[in-house]
Amino acid sequence: MEQIIETHSAEETYALGKKIGESAKPGQVYSLIGDLGVGKTVFTQGLAAGLGITDSVNSPTFTILQIYEDGRIPFYHFDVYRIGDVEEMEEIGYEDCFYGEGVCLIEWANLIEEILPENYIRIEIAKNLMSGFNYRTIRIEQR
Repeated sequence: MEQIIETHSAEETYALGKKIGESAKPGQVYSLIGDLGVGKTVFTQGLAAGLGITDSVNSPTFTILQIYEDGRIPFYHFDVYRIGDVEEMEEIGYEDCFYGEGVCLIEWANLIEEILPENYIRIEIAKNLMSGFNYRTIRIEQR
């Protein structure tokens, strides 16, 4: 099943993330795909807020993984943009996160598709400048 949602501002993208976070369940994995500057971090901040996380959420580009445990369930936020190979993910212990009791969100997940769990939710954010600077198409697909 695929759903396509259009947003017209960072606030709308945040609100969509928050709505998804509010209904997220333990063990869910979200892959988040999109070019630089499309709003992945804004979406992620909304999802974290929906989980009840009050800490500041930023993209963990240089640490690869940030763990937030102050929400209703743990939140594992990966940014694999700078990952060299899947072995680096194994060193981090990704399986504990992917198959644990928290919620995982993996930015740039297309770079590690071969280790994603069998079932996950793929979210792709794209911009179309012809439709406006803040316009985004967000495609959500259960895999």
